[in-house]
Amino acid sequence: MNELKRRETTRANTPLIATRDLAKHFTVGKTMRPGSGRTLYAVDDITLEVHQGETLGLVGESGSGKSTLGRCLTRLYDPTSGTLEFDGSDITRTGERGLLPVRRRMQMIFQDPSASLNPKRRVRDIVGEAVRVHGIRKSNAVDHWLEELMDIVGLSAEYLDRYPHEFSGGQRQRIGIARALAVEPELIVADEPVSALDVSVQAQIVNLFSDLRERLNLTYIFIAHDLAVVRQVSSRVAVMYLGSLVEIGKTDALYRAPRHPYTQALLSAVPQAENRGKRQRILLEGEIPSPLDPPKGCKFSTRCPFAADRCRSERPKLQDFGDGHQVACHYPLDAAAD
Repeated sequence: MNELKRRETTRANTPLIATRDLAKHFTVGKTMRPGSGRTLYAVDDITLEVHQGETLGLVGESGSGKSTLGRCLTRLYDPTSGTLEFDGSDITRTGERGLLPVRRRMQMIFQDPSASLNPKRRVRDIVGEAVRVHGIRKSNAVDHWLEELMDIVGLSAEYLDRYPHEFSGGQRQRIGIARALAVEPELIVADEPVSALDVSVQAQIVNLFSDLRERLNLTYIFIAHDLAVVRQVSSRVAVMYLGSLVEIGKTDALYRAPRHPYTQALLSAVPQAENRGKRQRILLEGEIPSPLDPPKGCKFSTRCPFAADRCRSERPKLQDFGDGHQVACHYPLDAAAD
């Protein structure tokens, strides 16, 4: 009995997905000439843990590497270096055959529902393909499971025999969600799942995500640039800048008192209700540097109003400031200053 309890405790403390120094680099401009091409540092030394049942919001400007990281976490991209673990097992270099059972447990929902659904196939085939590949249901029970999935995401079962072009954007995203749920995953990486939708539809999809998390005990990595949406759905938030994590913390604490200047600038743009006060708008000067030639020190030093000589020469590492709040900054902001 004690051994069983020990195993259960170990399982509960093991992150569902974890990375250590994970990096993804691309070679661009490569030709037949030896030594040609340049390295694009899309994701750079990411160390991260996500536990069962939580929702991690991943935010940052366009080009910060959020989507690339999401694809590395689901092994749609092979990492260049570092390690990736799922439920305690290293899957960094696992081959396709070995990944098959893991892929059932992790799924991805893409930004553009129109592009992610095959226009030549009916919904029944799109959603049902993975069910048959993974053997989730016996052949005579597949149709019933597909009808149940449609009900779960708020669509009629009669839609199963229609094609993607016959639906609205919100309905297509619900189909994409049904496809992800079809194999009964534990982890879902949602890559900007509401950014292509109208505002009114966004609220419906966000509410659906919240309902599914409670109903199916799902774990989410929710990638978005809309910080108001992220605050609504996330238990923790990780902030990315130019391929690196600059701040991680519990949602309320991070939104209330950001400690990295970049996080502070992002949050200053979020509309505030009048009775909650307003942050002073912080306008960042200049453009985000090219991932082909990132700054040598802190990647944010070229735009940071507080940058010093140390920032331009030494890259900061994530430091823990208590309660899981981590910041990669040589001169973090005072937690009580905001």
